[in-house]
Amino acid sequence: MRRGGGRFRTIEWKNGCMVILDQRLLPHREKYMKIRSSAAAIEAIRTLAVRGAPAIGVAGGFASALAAMETAPLGRDEFLVKFLRRLKDIEKARPTAVNLSWAVGRIRRAARAATGERAEILKAVHSEAGKILREDACSCKLIGMSGERVIGNRARILTYCNAGALATSEYGTALAVVRAAVEKGKKVSVIACETRPILQGARLTAWELKKDGIPVRIITDGMAAYCMRAGMVDAVIVGADRIAANGDTVNKIGTYAVAIAAAAHGIPFFVAAPGSTTDLTKKSGDEIEIEMRDPDEVTHFSGARVAPKGVGAINPAFDMTPAKYITGIIMESGIARPPYRGSLSRHVRESLEAVKVKSK
Repeated sequence: MRRGGGRFRTIEWKNGCMVILDQRLLPHREKYMKIRSSAAAIEAIRTLAVRGAPAIGVAGGFASALAAMETAPLGRDEFLVKFLRRLKDIEKARPTAVNLSWAVGRIRRAARAATGERAEILKAVHSEAGKILREDACSCKLIGMSGERVIGNRARILTYCNAGALATSEYGTALAVVRAAVEKGKKVSVIACETRPILQGARLTAWELKKDGIPVRIITDGMAAYCMRAGMVDAVIVGADRIAANGDTVNKIGTYAVAIAAAAHGIPFFVAAPGSTTDLTKKSGDEIEIEMRDPDEVTHFSGARVAPKGVGAINPAFDMTPAKYITGIIMESGIARPPYRGSLSRHVRESLEAVKVKSK
């Protein structure tokens, strides 16, 4: 695996298959999986072997490439029909993170635009999947450059879930801001909320920051407001799975509570995300579908039941933070500020264009 931000690579294409760092095993075991079929790719996305909106987008591109390879060598029209049908299955793997449907949509357009028979379509699909990977790496670096200016020397940053290199192809989104500040010579420390029920903060954020030598401490999710009131937090930076046109942001369940606590204590709350995570077709966050996951993730811990038998659970994977609680949205082209209906669409357009130009 080539090393990127965080001294590891989350996902890449190698010798005709998708290779991912299996995040279900971290922090205790660092294992790379070779995924050779679109079905296996879909399962990896569903079961969180690969996770984080940008990384899911890259995985969707590679899953599409695998689907193209395994579709029977038929005539162009019949091949396209079967291939495009398979792309719908890939899009459904996880419904909330818009990067998945965005990436698969790019593959779909590339396949339809390809001239010639199956071989030309395969070539176009693989080329587009590679572009999605390269653009993601470029995007993360630009987000870091945009956001580090809001980080002061000796800043103490609270983050939620994992929006680091593990959530992207490398470097991260929220943690890209932290990494860029450190690279500028600033002394920065991080408080990572554990992020129940899958503990992405405790398992993943802490793991990759430790690899980078960036000071990090873990707190339980219920301790965030305490830390803020105690003067231990200078800013909050989180990632996003989908951002609506008005700035409402959907992110890992529990983000909303952190944003409310930050507002109550006068602490700036930033979202760091690429332009591809913004869905301008959604007027507000109320229009975004929230994925519901297996209740066993709540009633069980490390495979062992912690709740009484017969007791159920509610397990939404995400919640929506209203735009009024968000100080700014850090993107590749800069920081979008309220009112978001005016600034966000401009930054999305400029961000996507910047990534396209700089990733070539």
